Amino acid sequence: MTAVTPFGARLRTAMDQRGPLCVGIDPHAALLAQWGLGDDIAGLERFSRTVVEALADQVAVFKPQAAFFERFGSRGIAVLERTVADARAAGTLVLMDAKRGDIGSTMAAYAETFLRPDAPLFSDALTVSPYLGYGSLRPAVELARESGAGLFVLALTSNPEGAEVQRAVREDGRSIGATMLAHLAEENAGAAPMGSFGAVVGATLGDLSSFDLDINGPLLAPGIGAQGATAADLPAVFGAAVRNVVPNVSRGVLRHGPDASALRAAAAAFADEIRAAV
Repeated sequence: MTAVTPFGARLRTAMDQRGPLCVGIDPHAALLAQWGLGDDIAGLERFSRTVVEALADQVAVFKPQAAFFERFGSRGIAVLERTVADARAAGTLVLMDAKRGDIGSTMAAYAETFLRPDAPLFSDALTVSPYLGYGSLRPAVELARESGAGLFVLALTSNPEGAEVQRAVREDGRSIGATMLAHLAEENAGAAPMGSFGAVVGATLGDLSSFDLDINGPLLAPGIGAQGATAADLPAVFGAAVRNVVPNVSRGVLRHGPDASALRAAAAAFADEIRAAV
C-alpha cells in the first residue's frame, strides 16, 4: 500500500508555493443574483464552475460551504461532488466546510462521507464541531490519519455568539476554546513540517495572546473582508503562529464575479496583502 502524504505536509507545500489564501465557494442566493444567475441548479453549477476555473491554479485552498449546495437536495449534492472533483483534479486542496459533529456511529458516518478516499465527496479536509466533547471526534480523527486528510476544529470562531461556549471556563481554570487548542496540539505532536489537525480561529477576535495558538497545525482564519478584518490584522491576532494561518476570504473575492479576470485580480490582491502582512 502506497503511503499517503499527510494533509498538513500537502497544505504547507501549497501555502509555500501559492501563498496561504483560502477562497470560499459560497453560492448563497444574494450572490447568485449579484452574478445575474438564477437561484437554481443551473445558477449553482455556473457559479461553482466559474470560481474553480478562474482560481484553481492560483489559490492554495478552496472551501465550499456544503449548506449552499445541500439546500437544492440531491441535484445540489451532485454539483458539489463535481466541484470538489474538478478543484482537486486542478491541484487545489479542498476544505469541505460542513461543520459536522455527533457521537459514535453517526460521527463515523459523517467522517466516511467526506474523508474516505473512495467517497464521492472526499475532500482534503473537513471542518468539525467538537461541542459534544472533543472525544466525539475520534472517528473523524482516525479516518483522517488513515486517509491522509485533515480536520479543522471549531475553537475560537468569529461569530459573537461563539464566546458563550468557547470562552466558558472549566473547573481547571482553562477555557473551552483553549482546551480544544490543547487537544489539537496533542494530535499534531511530532508532525513535520506541520500537523494535519487545525483550528478555526476568527481573524476578527483581536488580541489572542492569552491562548496558545502554537498547535503545530494550520489555523483557518475566517473574517477577512466582509466581516471586517484585514490582512494587516493577522500578526496582531495570531502572533508567532501567523506562519500557519490560512486566511479565508469568500465574499471579498466572490463579489467580483462572474468575470473570471476580476475574480483572479481580487484573489491576487488579497494574496499580496497577506504576503505583505505576514
